Amino acid sequence: MSPQRLEVLRDAALGALTLVLFAGGCKVGPNYKKPNTAMAPSFKEETVQTPPPTAPGVGWKHAQPSDDKLRSKWWESYNDPQLNTLEEHVAVSNQNLKAALAQYTQAAAAVRQFRSNLFPTVSLSPSYARTRVSENRPFGVPVKGNPYSDVIVAGSATWEPDLWGNIRRSVQQARVNAQASAADLANVQLSMQSELALDYFELRGLDTQKQLLDDTIQQYQHFLQLTISRFHGGVATDADVAQAQTQLDQTKAQDIDVGVARAQFEHAIATLTGQPASSFSLAPAPLTLSLPTFPVGVPSEMLERRPDVAAAERRAAAANEQIGIAIAAYYPQISLTGTGGFESSRAGNLFQGPSALWSLGGSATELLFDAGKRRAITEEARAAYDAQVANYRQTVLQSFQDVEDQLAALSILNQEAAAQQQTVADAERSLQISTNQYKGGLTTYLQVITAQAIELSNRRTAADITTRQFAASVQLVKALGGGWDNTQLPHP
Repeated sequence: MSPQRLEVLRDAALGALTLVLFAGGCKVGPNYKKPNTAMAPSFKEETVQTPPPTAPGVGWKHAQPSDDKLRSKWWESYNDPQLNTLEEHVAVSNQNLKAALAQYTQAAAAVRQFRSNLFPTVSLSPSYARTRVSENRPFGVPVKGNPYSDVIVAGSATWEPDLWGNIRRSVQQARVNAQASAADLANVQLSMQSELALDYFELRGLDTQKQLLDDTIQQYQHFLQLTISRFHGGVATDADVAQAQTQLDQTKAQDIDVGVARAQFEHAIATLTGQPASSFSLAPAPLTLSLPTFPVGVPSEMLERRPDVAAAERRAAAANEQIGIAIAAYYPQISLTGTGGFESSRAGNLFQGPSALWSLGGSATELLFDAGKRRAITEEARAAYDAQVANYRQTVLQSFQDVEDQLAALSILNQEAAAQQQTVADAERSLQISTNQYKGGLTTYLQVITAQAIELSNRRTAADITTRQFAASVQLVKALGGGWDNTQLPHP
């Protein structure tokens, strides 16, 4: 072949390669833009949260000026070593978290799978054959060197250039799906951590109730002994003794009943921390922690620090890439193939120049008629994208509601706690007056029992409000994203 001919072929090959590389920079279909959402300048229910300083067993710790963001280990703000230890167990032992982690690992592997389609597939095919051809076959002629050997060492490569961007969109779709899976993992972890904190505070609230009932039982036993003494002295009646005994027994029953709910919360904590309920226990301890405040920030930050919002947004991005993948089906599919190697009847001269073999080729396929299949797939992809955008916007709206709900709950519970403390003080004063009057013979024991029941009921209500305050603070942390933000999303 002449040098001029070789130069022409070289220029043609370089031109074709340049065209392929240039075309490979194109991507058909819409480029993704983050959907806009409804927004407000501030949270309506955010107010200065100041509970009564006389709240029993609970104080209030104002946030420091530097505490402008939630810490990732938000539970440490409660300053409870037992809670800290349990929360650490959730991260390493909870089976739901392990399942979510496996799902993310699967999604990350899918990114590498789709990325591999950007490169040629190369295979090596060595072969050896020893053949004898029949000399008596029809129209047969004598074969020199019959039988003969055939040794082949050849490789082949196949490449589908990404002219229309469908492979790159598949890679990007897998990547954002992996990010959505990572956000799901963070959301599961936040849910498990907040659920553990809720169960823990509910359990400690029941411990507070039990301590209150234990103390009340001791007081009622004292009143029973006092009433029996007054009966023997002829001051009280047998009915007074029966009433005192009934109230004592009733309170003992209430004290025992608290154990049912406590056991269930203890079992739930065991499951959350990956431990068998049969071998797990927590020693009783009343809820005497200080209730911290948490920085709320502005509504626009909700788009960055809620993992469920991030997951919904990433799925909208994945649905957008699917539109481009569907549109790419309208364009030709181009495949380039090449084979090269050596073939010889003797291994000794296999790798010599005359033994070389090669072939280059390409093909293009354009679908001319599919009865509207591609159009339907494209419309389906567009509708799926619209659905994901709607889901994203709804998730954002729900996140605002969650924060507003818990801010309102904390604010109202603070007011309720203040009112309830005044009610407890009034009930204590009423009981003291009734007791003094009974001891002075000015009233019946029925009035004392009534005052005792009211005082106990109000104390239990106050303890329940304290538990609800802790629960609302945990729910607020969860609503704020628990210290997570979308900069923690991986880039597989």
